[in-house]
Amino acid sequence: MGHHSPEIPIQVDDETGVWSTDGLPMLYVPRHFFINNHAAVEDAIGEDQYAELLYKAGYKSAYFWCEQEGETHGISGAEVFDHYMKRLSQRGWGQFFIEHLDVSQGVARVRLENSAFVYYYGKVNRKVDYMFTGWFAGAMDQVTESVGFPFKTHAVQLQSGSEEGCDFGIFEVKPIG
Repeated sequence: MGHHSPEIPIQVDDETGVWSTDGLPMLYVPRHFFINNHAAVEDAIGEDQYAELLYKAGYKSAYFWCEQEGETHGISGAEVFDHYMKRLSQRGWGQFFIEHLDVSQGVARVRLENSAFVYYYGKVNRKVDYMFTGWFAGAMDQVTESVGFPFKTHAVQLQSGSEEGCDFGIFEVKPIG
């Protein structure tokens, strides 16, 4: 198995120690630290309630990220969605592949391989990647709005690599209504 250096630009402020990429502050934490916290909250409040909270927070964060990255790189529309999937993949969450994307219709289908959550949970016969779901809708809504197709969308996870018989996750984004 080969290895390579990160493909994202990382700057560290000499005075504050703050890491950033494209001007956005970042945190670099061990995967087990993040997912142990995730699992503790899930245990405390339940998967359904936690998934709902994460959807809303993830939507807002993805919308903001896509807006900032579009401005930083001078890109819009499908380029931003593609850039988002690339950056998520480069940051260790898993590998995100766009199977279908139609910004003019507000639809997307994303395949997730090597999910950080599946690595942690293993085959538990439930969808463990729900944290990502709101991210796709937030990204899509920002992208469609930026090019004049102001859809409000909703994303769902159809399958997870943690489910028996599934080797990867699938997410779909569609307009609401």
